[in-house]
This record gives sequence, C-alpha cells and structure tokens, in this order.
Amino acid sequence: MQSQVISGHAAGISVGVWIPKPATTRVAAVGCLRAAAASGGGAVKDGGNLLWGRQLRPSLLIGPLRKERKEKSNRFRPCQLAAASPAEGSGDDAEVAAPVGFAEKYPALVTGFFFFMWYFLNVIFNILNKKIYNYFPYPYFVSVIHLFVGVVYCLVSWSVGLPKRAPIDSNFLKLLIPVAVCHGLGHVTSNVSFAAVAVSFTHTIKALEPFFNAAASQFILGQQIPLTLWLSLAPVVLGVSIASMTELSFNWTGFISAMISNISFTYRSIYSKKAMTGMDSTNVYAYISIIALIVCIPPAIIVEGPALIKHGFEDAIAKVGLTKFISDLFWVGMFYHLYNQLATNTLERVAPLTHAVGNVLKRVFVIGFSIIVFGNKISTQTGIGTAIAIAGVAIYSLIKARMEEEKRKLKAA
Repeated sequence: MQSQVISGHAAGISVGVWIPKPATTRVAAVGCLRAAAASGGGAVKDGGNLLWGRQLRPSLLIGPLRKERKEKSNRFRPCQLAAASPAEGSGDDAEVAAPVGFAEKYPALVTGFFFFMWYFLNVIFNILNKKIYNYFPYPYFVSVIHLFVGVVYCLVSWSVGLPKRAPIDSNFLKLLIPVAVCHGLGHVTSNVSFAAVAVSFTHTIKALEPFFNAAASQFILGQQIPLTLWLSLAPVVLGVSIASMTELSFNWTGFISAMISNISFTYRSIYSKKAMTGMDSTNVYAYISIIALIVCIPPAIIVEGPALIKHGFEDAIAKVGLTKFISDLFWVGMFYHLYNQLATNTLERVAPLTHAVGNVLKRVFVIGFSIIVFGNKISTQTGIGTAIAIAGVAIYSLIKARMEEEKRKLKAA
C-alpha cells in the first residue's frame, strides 16, 4: 500500500512506503509537515522519502524547527534584557544600595551585647584579681602586669591594622602625659585597696568618686554645681560612712588607697577634657596605657622589687605552680584592658544618661558577685550603707546626665 504526499508545488511528487506505526508518531509526523509547509520552509520534493515521519534528507525539517526554537527564545529575550538592565530613569551610573549589616539592622541587640560584655569582663577581672592577691599580695607588680598585657595587645593590634595606629605629635603627647599619670596612680592605688580589703568594700568607697568630681569642678575648674546635684551626693557620703564603720575587713591602707584612687581618677577626668581631640578612643586609650606603664614601673621596682626577688615569686609558684601563676597574670591583664576598652566603646554608642545608669549597675553586679564568690561576711549595717551609697550614685548620675543633655540641646539650638 502506497502513501502519496502532494507538495505545494505541483511539479514534484514524493512517494513514501507506509510502515505501520503508533498513531502518536503519525500525528507528530503530519504536524511537523504542516508546520514546515506553513512556515514556508520549502516543499517536500525531489523524492524526499519519509520513514516513521522522518525525512531521509534533513534539510526539510531541521531548518523550520531551528527557526521555531529561535522565535521561542526571542519571546523571552525582552524579559531577560529587562532584568539585566538598570531600572528606567536610574541612569547608567545609578548607585546600587549597599547591603544593611547586622549592626545597622539590630542596633539595640549590639548595644546590649556591649553592655553584657562590659559587665562580664569587669566581674571576671575583679574576681580573678582578688584570687591572685590571695596567694601573691604584690599590687604594684600586678598593676604593672595589667598595663603591660594591655600595651602588648595594643601593639599587636596596631601591627595588623586593627585599628590603624593614629599618629601622635609632641603637643598632643604633652596633653596626654597628665592624663596617663593620673590613670596610672589611680590604677595602682585601686589595686592596693583590692589587695588590702574586700572587693565589695573597695567598690563601696569608690562610689564616692562623683563627690570628688563635683568638688573639683566647683573649686578647681570654677564651675557652678547646682544645689540639687550636691544634695544627691549626701546619700553617697552617708552610705559610705555607714559601710566603713561596720566593715569587717576594714583597714586604713585599703580605705586611704581607695580614696587616693578617687582623687586620681577625678584629676584624670579633668585633664581628659583638655586633651579631647579628633583621635578615636581606642588609640587614645592605647597611648594612655603606654605612658601609664612607663610611669608605674619605677614605683613597683622600688616598693616591691626586693621582696619579689627574695621570696615573692618563689612563694607564688610553690602555692599554685608556674603555669597557673603565669596564666593568671596574663588573663587578668587581658580582662582589665578589654573591659576598659569596652566601657569606652559602650559610651560612644549610648547617651550619657544610659551610660551613667549602666555604670551604677556595673558596680552593683561587681559587689554582689564578689560577695557570692568569696563568701565575704558583711554585717547588716554594711549592707544598708552600701545600698544607700549606690542609690545616691544612681540619683547623682541621672541628674548629671540630664543636665549634660540640656546643655547639648541648648548648644544645638
């Protein structure tokens, strides 16, 4: 049985052999032929034979099929071009929006993390510091180690460019020297107090620091301190007095050293205002640490050098071993530097009022954790006095911060 296919041109007749095949294949063959005829791809001529719907000469069907695929691809090309091209009206030089980082997307979460790390490192520092003094009572030498580890940390950070070291000239160095001297003196005397009395009692005495700040501002800088600010300091003085009279670990060395520390840090804050420049806080603190280390080394050698050489190091190593002794000194220095650096970075992220409240709460955390860890027994009157002093510091900090915000608003207006 023969099947004849008549082309669009009457001149040519193509004869094919009919071979039974499934209906779907025959329909597909007829569809291909119709598509070829409709697209003008040429007639079936010159004896083009079909077997199961396929022409033995491929030029008939491949051309139209390629054309059809090309037309289909062209249908999607406008969409692809539109997706690849910049938005209409944006121009070739339109800026692409920068991706939002985690810190910009969740600022409150990042600030909370700063506060947590500030508290955590401060508590760990105070606890480890006191444990060292229990078997190595040499606060001058330990203070030098605190600063030395911090300076090494700063030098390493500068060497890798995190952060990049800011240049310093002789004029700025002259402004930083008084700040660093006060910082070193305050740090050493604080550690003398930590070694002599309970950590909680030292921090209670150091709650008087706002009182010395107000007194220095009034009588040295000539700034008028409002009566409300002075009245807010009355509970601080009263609370420290009550706590000191009933403190079980009280001795005059610890008390006087903590008071000298308050005075030193007060003058540090006065000189810091004179040394304020455009340099970032990380570099400023690094330079202060370097100068303070140089200042603190001679007193440590003079006061504690002979005793350390004679038996100080040997006794400490005999009690805890060389490895623990060295690791304790290293980590207490790291915690000291990092918590101070985080305190500065936190201040840059929040308003003065928030930082003031955070500083008060930090002292509460340190006092509470030191009592729990060391099991220090405190009398009821000492606890009441400490609570009154902390409450007074909180009130003072709130009033002072609000005053600073009002001054800032007036300047901005």
